[in-house]
Amino acid sequence: MRLFHLSEQRFNELAAMPLDRPDEGFLWVGLSRHEFETQLPEVQAALQRWTGSQLLDLHVSDLLNTQLPSHFDYTSWYDLMVFRRLSTAQPGNGGNAGADETPTAATAERLLQAIDTNPVGFAVFDHVLLTVHPGDCLVRDYFAVKLGQLHEGRDIRGSNRLPTSPAELMLRMVNHMVDGYLELRRQLTRELTALQRQLLHPHSRFKDWGVLLTSRDALHRLEDSCEDQRSAVQEWMDALSEWPAHDAPAERERELLRVRSRDVLEHVERVLSHVRRLESSAETAVQMHFSMTGERTNNIMRTLTVLTAIFLPLNLITGIFGMNFDALPLIHSARGFWIAALVMTMVALGLGWFFWRKRYLGTQP
Repeated sequence: MRLFHLSEQRFNELAAMPLDRPDEGFLWVGLSRHEFETQLPEVQAALQRWTGSQLLDLHVSDLLNTQLPSHFDYTSWYDLMVFRRLSTAQPGNGGNAGADETPTAATAERLLQAIDTNPVGFAVFDHVLLTVHPGDCLVRDYFAVKLGQLHEGRDIRGSNRLPTSPAELMLRMVNHMVDGYLELRRQLTRELTALQRQLLHPHSRFKDWGVLLTSRDALHRLEDSCEDQRSAVQEWMDALSEWPAHDAPAERERELLRVRSRDVLEHVERVLSHVRRLESSAETAVQMHFSMTGERTNNIMRTLTVLTAIFLPLNLITGIFGMNFDALPLIHSARGFWIAALVMTMVALGLGWFFWRKRYLGTQP
């Protein structure tokens, strides 16, 4: 567990939970899911001292659930946001694939690893922010370092001030997680482009349909995750509009939160739009593959039909001269065979020229 005290001009990490909440600023309690489960009584007691309320049992279950989708809920004491972030598992490369693993199988494996997600929970009180992270706690540690640099004036990127409320810090962390999805778009495009290039290769005999279905399922899962995120942010914005604003500073803070929320929502919309374009592109590639396969089959059948049409009259001629009659022309002539062979050659060449002029031969339409 890590505990921080933030105010407009102050950021420091506390060694232990204070008995009372500081008079100015707010507290940020960040812990892993395992720590939250084992230290739940202590956390609930601290929240009771600081805010006068505790987490509901249903919300505690939500924060401990690793399969829960992104969603938003609220009570009269706090707001609850669960947002799924990308996991820390890095996709492997094709060079580490097994000897019996195809390039397409490696692509599907990388896609599945790339979109693996874990939930991060936020309980937003008026003066306390409680965050529950996966075991690695990368988001918590990243912001602990970043806010420290901001306080010391060493961070020249992004916002130049410390967050002034738990809601603002929550939105900054959510926006950081969404940025990971924005960076994921380039990798998804690269992996699916490689898969589609193999699918549409003129001489490819694509057979890894299970891999293709797995890749499309990965995109569907990512789309569902983005839709849940969009719904959660939208519900948060709806709840934000109902916050009471007693004075001008409170209204200004709420307007800043609206701006940050719209920015997060716009980023989620961009990821969702890109995923849907990739799904459409994959579907189009499959249809093009079947069209190319059908065209190759038609070309083969056309060539075989032309060859059959060329040899059909030759078979007719040989069939006629193969009949058991003595009165057939050229049967008893020394030049009969050469004349028949010449006629069959001329017929074959003439039919071949005719079909070539009609473009029945070759790959040109």
